[in-house]
Amino acid sequence: MSAPIDRRPGGVAPGAPRLGSEAPRARVASILSQAARAYSARPPIEDITMPTGFDPAAVALFETIIEASFLVANADGHFDEEERERFQSIVVDACQNLVHEKQIEALIADLCEMLAEDGMEKRVSMVARTIGRTEHQREVLRVAAYMAHASSGVSAPERGVLEQLARGFKLDMAAVDEAITQAAGHVGV
Repeated sequence: MSAPIDRRPGGVAPGAPRLGSEAPRARVASILSQAARAYSARPPIEDITMPTGFDPAAVALFETIIEASFLVANADGHFDEEERERFQSIVVDACQNLVHEKQIEALIADLCEMLAEDGMEKRVSMVARTIGRTEHQREVLRVAAYMAHASSGVSAPERGVLEQLARGFKLDMAAVDEAITQAAGHVGV
């Protein structure tokens, strides 16, 4: 909604909300949905020239957020077909359907393969090294906690993976508590 235009100097009618002031703000999209938009723009074939506006850093961020959530979902060492389908459904929904289900399916298959090859500790370390900005690290924890919470609460093994991620990010355990609290309160993904 734009403010009504006033033709006097200053351009905005008295009493009208100004951008950036106390005007009601639209809900800011999460880093996950912003990165999902970039991920969905990724060409399906690696050899294709990247489209204008393509952001490989956003794609890497998206994949890392999903991997962190995937690792938390696999914390108990059990990830059967039902859990996989539920995880995939939650991811597609959390991405506001910006990413096609088949893309998520392929990403999850890759993540399963990497986890089987490298093990949990190495994959957690890789995720921690990929995310450098503190606000992104906190968002990764929040989304991973949300995914864990969506599947019947955060279990002790899931919390353990969240704590490993926090240590890798050099964040204190209060960041894990905050992420879990936000997830429990369903502070959107």
